[in-house]
Amino acid sequence: MNTIQDIIQRINDGQLDERLLEIYQTKDRLSRERKRLISSIAEFSSLFPEDQEIEIYSAPGRSEIGGNHTDHQQGEVLAASITDDAIAIASRADAPRIRLLSKGYPMLTISIEDLQKDAYPDGTTEALIAGVAAGMKDRGYSIGGFDAFVTSDVLSGSGLSSSAAFETLIGCILSGLYNDMKLTDVENAMIGQYAENVFFGKPCGLMDQMACSVGSLCHIDFRNPSDPVIERIEFDLETAGYSLCITDTKGSHADLTDDYAAVPAEMKAVASLFGKNVLIEVTEEEVLQQATRIRETCGDRAFLRAMHFYAENKRVQQEAAALKAKDMDGFLRLVRASGDSSYKYLQNVYTSHDLRHQNVAVALMLSEHLLGDNGVCRVHGGGFAGTIQAFVKKDAIEAYRTQMDAFFGEGSCSVLGIRKFGGIRIV
Repeated sequence: MNTIQDIIQRINDGQLDERLLEIYQTKDRLSRERKRLISSIAEFSSLFPEDQEIEIYSAPGRSEIGGNHTDHQQGEVLAASITDDAIAIASRADAPRIRLLSKGYPMLTISIEDLQKDAYPDGTTEALIAGVAAGMKDRGYSIGGFDAFVTSDVLSGSGLSSSAAFETLIGCILSGLYNDMKLTDVENAMIGQYAENVFFGKPCGLMDQMACSVGSLCHIDFRNPSDPVIERIEFDLETAGYSLCITDTKGSHADLTDDYAAVPAEMKAVASLFGKNVLIEVTEEEVLQQATRIRETCGDRAFLRAMHFYAENKRVQQEAAALKAKDMDGFLRLVRASGDSSYKYLQNVYTSHDLRHQNVAVALMLSEHLLGDNGVCRVHGGGFAGTIQAFVKKDAIEAYRTQMDAFFGEGSCSVLGIRKFGGIRIV
């Protein structure tokens, strides 16, 4: 039985501790995660007081390790799921609707009998939920109503893919409640991308959803986007003497949609000159041979971004090889080169529309100053605002985190673990 009281008793008795340790990795987090689950169950019970059985789901955020803006050109990425996650307390409902409340936000109600894109405004959470449900239905999976309370420690706008974690979570709930968890990780990722592209209106690639859904540290080749090649890489960052730090620079994401959309648009514009849809279908040599034509037709930035794609795609392969060979020094050199390329050629460290505010650039400068030989840093995720990533030697972690927090605010710098699970059902 999965009644509310039964699950709370199991949590208090430590019966879920082994499962929680698998997910969150350290005993230091056990107490926190027990309290988080119990608190979330209490919130669910107050919102949906009917006597019903519940299930608990988790979906992680993700960190892009390599492959900055390569996925939307069907390139390669190196990504990892992280120990920060979104969790849901959920229960089946007989009514043909989804009721969901995310902590800190109003209750949402979505009819599963009306899953047309036009029924939901672009850029809304309702659109994401409806998009996931529609995507599952289109693929032949069962869908049904449910009630859910969601809470997340994957910060929105942090570059850790809170939206992809949420999409993965909704897919897991529908898979667990109505399909006995038969939805595959890859299908869940593709459904999440469909929801974000078609219903939400954001032209994202597939990397975020794939990393959140599949989990672990993985090398993904998107050359065939309907059947991506996924290779899990076993690598213990802690054993190598480093930790992964993400710093939220507190830059505003307002009015940046055009900046994000311009990156794939300009790369595709270059590809279109060769009669192709994406850059993976064009060789680097062909682009170099037609450099003058590209610059005249698409502009210098489009040419530079295309050249970034080719170099970054090769770097992903080299980074994966370095990690498999446990060559940490070689891996870090590649991370630094990736950051340089993103800054100079991809040009996603700050927006040209607001030169007064360059939070990411400032954070990179400070990190290089603070770390010296104790680590490397680069822009993280989509860029323009948001976060930077740093691989920091363990004995330099506290000093680095303290000084970054002092500059950007308490809690801005997080030390993350890489978890081995993507979207899962905990109970």
